[in-house]
Parts: sequence; C-alpha cells; structure tokens
Amino acid sequence: MKPEKTADNYDRIATWWRERHSESNNGVEQLKRAIFFCENKKLALDVGCGSSGRFIGILQEHGFTVEGMDSSSEMIRQAREIRPDCEYYVADVSSWNLPKQYDLISAWDSTFHLPIDLQEPALKQMCDGLATGGILIFTFGGSDEPSEIKGNFRGEDFEYGTLGIPAYLKLLGELGCVVKHMEFDQGQEEEHVYIIAQKR
Repeated sequence: MKPEKTADNYDRIATWWRERHSESNNGVEQLKRAIFFCENKKLALDVGCGSSGRFIGILQEHGFTVEGMDSSSEMIRQAREIRPDCEYYVADVSSWNLPKQYDLISAWDSTFHLPIDLQEPALKQMCDGLATGGILIFTFGGSDEPSEIKGNFRGEDFEYGTLGIPAYLKLLGELGCVVKHMEFDQGQEEEHVYIIAQKR
C-alpha cells in the first residue's frame, strides 16, 4: 500500500485514535528505555506521531524540544490542537529529508506500514537525521525474511512490511549505528520487535 493511501486511512480514524491512545501505555516503557541511552536530551522527533501527542508529552517531560511528523494531515492537525508548542511536519519518511539533526528519533508502530521497497529508504533517512550519539527506536515485524501482510483496523485496510531481523541489523551497521537493545516485546508469537540503536 502506498504511503498516501495509508495516510488517507489514518485521516478517517484520527479522532478515534486521539481519544483511544491519549492515555495508552503501549510503547511507553520502551521509549523510556531509549531515553536512558541518550547522551543529549535536546531535540527529538516522533515519526508517525499520531493525533494523541502521547510520546511527544513523555519526551517533553524528559527535557527534549520535540517535533512531530506524520503522513496523515488529520493526525497532525489534531496533534497540533493538543500540543501547539511543537513544530509538525506532514511527510512520508521514506522520501523526506529530515530538516535537523535529532538526539532521539522514535518511530513506534509507524514505519512498519511501509511496503518492503520503502523500508530501507525510511531507515536511511532516519539514521541520516540522527546527531552523533543520537538514539533511534523503531518497531517492525520480527520475521527472519522479508514479508508483507494485510490487516483491517477500525474498518480501514492497512498493510505491514518488514525486511526481517537480519536485514535491519545489517542495514543499521552500514548506516553507522550500533544496536543497544532489541526485544520481542509482545511475545515471540506476535512477531513485534523493537530496536534501539545509536549513531556512532
């Protein structure tokens, strides 16, 4: 599924997402683990920030100046209502040149919507956008090989792509990052993995 189609689908569920996820704990402990590895806590970017602003709030509590990015314009519109003190971008991370160097970039349950052929460009863009010593946290499907699956959520169709664990580990090394932590955080049967990596 093309990123613009995914964005359209999220536009239609942005209000529900805001109401449902404002107090959600999904990914919170993992984000705090990533923050622990940060050498500097100045500037952060939340990729796929959604409409609730919950990761943005946590990062602000830890002293970061935070920016949000999402491919869904409606998600961004609503996020701006909640946290108007942030700068926001509507973009597709696989083709977007990040405008600054960030000390932390989070991409929790966002880039996994990209098709396989856009996974590597997205990872490259995010790694290029890290300051030296900067931290990246992102999620993906924890298979050994590249795969794509389809699903339905709140009446909207979504697709999910992964390069597989070996490919992400290889790519991160090639992009100048070292893995600090990797975990199947929802049980191995769920194949939901997150990685915390640091820019050398």
